[in-house]
Amino acid sequence: MSVSLRAAEAKDCFAICEIYNFYIQNSVVTFDEQSMEVSQWEEKLSYLNKQKFPFIVAETDNGEILGFAYVAPWRQKSAYRTTVEDSIYLRAAATGKRVGTKLLEELLVLSKQAGIKEVVAVISDSGAESSVRLHEQFGFKKQGHLAKVGFKFDRWLGTILMQKSL
Repeated sequence: MSVSLRAAEAKDCFAICEIYNFYIQNSVVTFDEQSMEVSQWEEKLSYLNKQKFPFIVAETDNGEILGFAYVAPWRQKSAYRTTVEDSIYLRAAATGKRVGTKLLEELLVLSKQAGIKEVVAVISDSGAESSVRLHEQFGFKKQGHLAKVGFKFDRWLGTILMQKSL
């Protein structure tokens, strides 16, 4: 299976929404609990494009979107302007096939080109061990652990904070 990466476009938002909603409904890797609408992803894509932040998709030769990755502002206060939080999500069938590796590698290159200095990963402390390993492969360092900051599927969840300087 050949996979190429490219900038996300509005036409990709249906697939992006489908991928993300799977994780909302079936996992604790996202703390969102309500399914998102395609229009919300269109708005997010437009906002991130205006900020000149990378938002990319992994696509097969036949046009199937296997995953996506983007960076978004870490915090809204202006002093944080060169710090972002990354997000990477894959179709279940694409896990373990290095699609996430390709996405994160390209996302970091594009982020550096965009003038970003720090990338923060906020990762669920339950069920996201592969995400921790992926980020470690790219030099992210664990900076902290926040316990019991989320509650989903009748259980408390924490987050692992990881960071990489570009």
